[in-house]
Amino acid sequence: MSRPAPHARLALTILVGIGATAVLAAAPAGASPSVPLAAAASCSTSYLPLPDPSCTPGATNPDVTQGTIDQTICVSGWTGTVRPPTSYTNPLKVQQIAEYGYSDTSTADYEEDHLIPLELGGAPRDPSNLWPEPRYGARTSYNKDSVENALKKAVCDGRVDLVDAQNAIATDWTTAESVVGIG
Repeated sequence: MSRPAPHARLALTILVGIGATAVLAAAPAGASPSVPLAAAASCSTSYLPLPDPSCTPGATNPDVTQGTIDQTICVSGWTGTVRPPTSYTNPLKVQQIAEYGYSDTSTADYEEDHLIPLELGGAPRDPSNLWPEPRYGARTSYNKDSVENALKKAVCDGRVDLVDAQNAIATDWTTAESVVGIG
């Protein structure tokens, strides 16, 4: 990945504020994450509390299948073995806040969340499975966490197939429990 041109750095600084400048200055060319920096909003917030499906369609971890759940997601602590470090997710969060065009650019107000959660075999580092989910509003990242936990329990208890849970939460986490018949 090449460094953005000076005018691209300036545009990003204008959009996301002073925090982005430090990230750009601290990140050498080719540093992780190797995703392009946005110069303008390209994702819509009109889908909230869901992500823009064209920017964040979701992605799954190929190591997690119905046949491997007893060795992966249903093992206590397993998500900790695949969760990406904040050194990866924090720069991605700054970039995606700009891509979504949020007027509030405080990274503390967002959780860099997996659309298909790690608890359900979501891809840990794929930017198409990560998005800056607001921690404010009527339905927030905190509300989604309880849905993720209920779906994981249903999958591990054998009440719901993994793929059905993944599809339901990727389509609309606010209705996922009722779609799979547990809420």
